[in-house]
Order: sequence, then structure tokens, then C-alpha cells
Amino acid sequence: MTPVVFLLLSCVAGFLTGGIPFGYLVGRVVLDDDIRNHGSGNIGATNVGRVLGWSWGGMVLCLDALKGLIPTLGASYAATRVIPEQWQLHAGVAAGISAVVGHIYPVYLRLQGGKGVATALGVVIVLAPKAMSIALVVFIVVLTTSRRMALASILAAITFGLSYFLLVGRNAWTVPLASLTAFAFCIPSLIVWRHRSNIVRLLAGTEPAFTSKPKPTDGAADLREQTDRNKF
Repeated sequence: MTPVVFLLLSCVAGFLTGGIPFGYLVGRVVLDDDIRNHGSGNIGATNVGRVLGWSWGGMVLCLDALKGLIPTLGASYAATRVIPEQWQLHAGVAAGISAVVGHIYPVYLRLQGGKGVATALGVVIVLAPKAMSIALVVFIVVLTTSRRMALASILAAITFGLSYFLLVGRNAWTVPLASLTAFAFCIPSLIVWRHRSNIVRLLAGTEPAFTSKPKPTDGAADLREQTDRNKF
């Protein structure tokens, strides 16, 4: 198999895997409705958590992260067996970028997906764990102090990109790291762009705060009422 064919297959696998709409599927199972009809209208873990509670939101977060981790790790491993060494990193990056794009623009939901943070987390665990660790610390600190999930996600994405360039230095502009450098610039930029409505609300002071309790919705209220009845 030629490297170009392998890269194309990695992109397809990443895009189709990244597009699996776990938030939407959880909404269908739990609410018997489209999660996009509730809360912010997004299929991501944050909206699922706000509508259904953070046990469900946490599950979606983990599943969305796996959508990035599995194709990236799989492509990286398979690449060591079928293509030359100088192409192997590029294969993992191709699968990772495609997974994030697949989550944001899922073919299964007419390209109406999430914002890519959790899926990108799964990718960078494989590709750039040091920069990921720094970004994760920033995410936790900002979320704890501001209680704004969007602000924490935006700053973590920017921190990842900056940390990557600081850690890699001039090597970022070499051919072996070219694809990873493109990832470190393009994916954080895409994540920030996907949060543009949140940025407007943050500037206006109307962005909702993180809370451990789900927002009341008709579907969620019915679900809780049914659960309460089943206890007796």
C-alpha cells in the first residue's frame, strides 16, 4: 500500500468514526427526543450534561474523546507496519484531524455536530501528550475559577497550540512535524471559531455558568418524574 492511499484511508476512517453522534444517540435513548431541541441545541457533552445531568454528560465526553483517540492510535499503529517511517506521524495526524472535523460536521446528522473539544482531547493524548497536559491544567483552573465551560474550552485550545510551539521550537517548521504543526494551528483555531456564539455571550456576560444540576426541560422533567415513580 502506498503512503498516499494509507493517508486517505486514515482520513476516511477518522471522519466516519469522529462523526458518530454519541450525544444525539444518548438524547434519543434518555429523552426519546433530539437533544438539539433542548438547551443550547448542541450534541456535545456540555449540552448533554446541562440537559440530562453530568453522569450522562461525562459518558458522552468519554465517548467523544474515544472517537478521536481510537482512529488516531489505530492509524499510528497500523502505519508502523505498512508505510515508511517518515509517513507514520502524518498518518496519525490525518486520522486525528479527520476525527475532529467528523465530530464537528458529522455526515450522519447533515453536518450539524459539536464543537470538537472532547474529540480533539482524544487525539492530542496520542499525538502531543505534553502540550495536552498543559492545556488540561489550564482548562481545570479556568473552569474551577470562572465556572464557564466555554471559556475553559477556548483558553485550553489556545494554550495547547501555544504550548506545542513552545515545546517543539524551531522543529515545528521541519518536514517531519509539518502535519502536527498544521494540526496545532488549525484545530485550536477551528474550536475557537465554533465557540464564536459563546464568545459573544461571554463578552455580554450572559454565558451560563457550569452547574452540577441539569437545566429543567420538558423531556428531562418527565424522565426524572418517571424515575421517581419507579422508586415506589
